[in-house]
Amino acid sequence: MESLEKAGLAVNYNKLKETRPESMPSQVRIWDETLRDGEQTPGVALTVDEKIDIAKLLDEIGVEIVAVGFPAVSDAEKETVTAIAKEGLSNAVVAAPARAVISDIDACIDAGVSEVPIFIATSDFRLKYQLRMTREEMLERLTQCVEYGKEHGLIIDYIAEDSTRSDMDFLCTAYRHAIDAGADKICVADTVGFVRPRVMTHIMKEIKSRLWKNSKYKVPIAVHCHDDFGLANANTLAAIEEGATYAHVCVNGYGERAGNAALEEVVITLEKLYGVSTGIDTEKMYRLSKVVERHFIIPLPLHKAISGDNAFTHSSGIHSHGQLTHSMTYEPINPLEVGRRREFHLGKFVGRHFVEYLLKMGGVSATEEQAREISGRVKKTHEGIKKHQSKESFDKIKSDLRALRTGVSEREFWAIVFDVI
Repeated sequence: MESLEKAGLAVNYNKLKETRPESMPSQVRIWDETLRDGEQTPGVALTVDEKIDIAKLLDEIGVEIVAVGFPAVSDAEKETVTAIAKEGLSNAVVAAPARAVISDIDACIDAGVSEVPIFIATSDFRLKYQLRMTREEMLERLTQCVEYGKEHGLIIDYIAEDSTRSDMDFLCTAYRHAIDAGADKICVADTVGFVRPRVMTHIMKEIKSRLWKNSKYKVPIAVHCHDDFGLANANTLAAIEEGATYAHVCVNGYGERAGNAALEEVVITLEKLYGVSTGIDTEKMYRLSKVVERHFIIPLPLHKAISGDNAFTHSSGIHSHGQLTHSMTYEPINPLEVGRRREFHLGKFVGRHFVEYLLKMGGVSATEEQAREISGRVKKTHEGIKKHQSKESFDKIKSDLRALRTGVSEREFWAIVFDVI
């Protein structure tokens, strides 16, 4: 693709030194959670073969860490994690999470993974109402579990669940305890997507100012963001701007509730807008996106960035004409860079110039007046099709899509209860 300068653009503010954060790392490693947090998308339940298929594709495109499942969930899940660990991925480290519970770590050891992210909350709210632990009890449990994992030769990371709603003093105390016990990385988790990007910046600055004064505590920082307010990608980038070097992502932004930061969006933003290397083969991202979409059986929005059907589709006559004069007129990147192809939509907004282009490609000669008449008829045809579209048919399609979400109904749940009790 032509550089922006060669393309004749007067300005690319992304490249100005004063717009680049001083703490921005030159490389960010991608830590994928599709097979763990992503699978927690309501209605999703992957088979062993589907998980292996996705894990291999993640490995192929250059993901650094693949969290492949939660072994403590069930015997079946542990068997699945074991199967992936035995596959012997070429590039990626196979990881599996554990609560700060010894039996969870044992399940990870049994599954044969080499990296275990241990998670336990640091917010007083979660400690009081969910874990029913004091701060002291939590720190003792954390230290015990990190030390146990290290004694068994594992790479151990500490994920401070609900970091962004935690008291800063206690959050940093927890990180110090984890590092003292041997944790290799720490993670800032915006577990309920609660903060603004400027707040994430503030949190990262505070953590660094309190920990990085001592070289012992200057371990890599990861960031894990949820999309409850639509800010997962923005908050992930804000943390990276302040020095986070591991980005937790899920393919297509799948995950609990509103999902997680989207792999394809975070990667291409880092590569193209920041000039930061992620090690990802971006041309293979679309194939990965479509495979995951099919295995998850959750359709992507048409307008989704990078991988949505409309992401590189042009409808307006003005836009189509612009694209025919130069590819960067209405596209920020060449679609080939993310494994896509440019498309043009024939409909209400089609222009004469695009009609003339199609005629030329088809070897058909036409006068300007004929081209105008053809474009006019295309517009009327589209408008006529639209008038006959049925809202009832749309409602049925939406209902059918909801029916794809598998799960146990309340009736089925109580049937199980009464059968057992």
